[in-house]
Amino acid sequence: MSINLLLFLVTLAVIFVVVRIGAIAFQITGLDWDVAKFQALSCFSGTGFTTQESELIVHDPKRRRIASILMIAGNAGLVTLIATFANTIRDKVDVPKITVPYLHFLFPSALLPIVNLLIIIIGSYLIYRLFTSSRFMEKLTRYIRNHLIKKEIIQRISSEDLLLETGGYGVMTLTVSSLSPIANKTLLENNLGAHDISVLVIERKKEVIPNPLPEEKIFPEDKLICFGKLENIRKEILPSK
Repeated sequence: MSINLLLFLVTLAVIFVVVRIGAIAFQITGLDWDVAKFQALSCFSGTGFTTQESELIVHDPKRRRIASILMIAGNAGLVTLIATFANTIRDKVDVPKITVPYLHFLFPSALLPIVNLLIIIIGSYLIYRLFTSSRFMEKLTRYIRNHLIKKEIIQRISSEDLLLETGGYGVMTLTVSSLSPIANKTLLENNLGAHDISVLVIERKKEVIPNPLPEEKIFPEDKLICFGKLENIRKEILPSK
């Protein structure tokens, strides 16, 4: 396999990874996952960025920084992809050194561009299948998200970003710890309403539960989107120090 052919396949795989990193970074800053994926692809490819949802990015400095990096990486990646593709299928190529006698007669120099093109098509298809595999992408996404948060490369959206101007009320997204006083209890048992707290959404692995019923039980690792007085939310849901 020639260097250009190998570089093309590696670049293609890196592009998928970079777009996924961009989508996760957007999501960490508070964007909906579907919006985050679309905007990451839009920024990287330089197309489709004139939607109303783009205002969510251009008005936020953290998201603008992510978008700028994706745009620069997109230009470099696409140029590399085109250049390596052109070099791989050019008419004049060097005959590879093959140690097995007579094997080189199976692929004369004139046919090498066609062989390389077939390898590109097959390799691109396999890479596409890999990066559209739900199991693989779930593991990759979890690894990237944990790494970005652990290394504090991207800061999570803070509760102050969604703070209302009156009375300290706002929307807060937080993950329930096993030490949280509300863990392993129903919403009714926790009686969060008495503390002026409304649970708007529960995210549990791949499941999303909007407007949960009072009988809904809260488990560790559940992500809650709550509305109320931020001070009360921290006091009643976060584990005591």
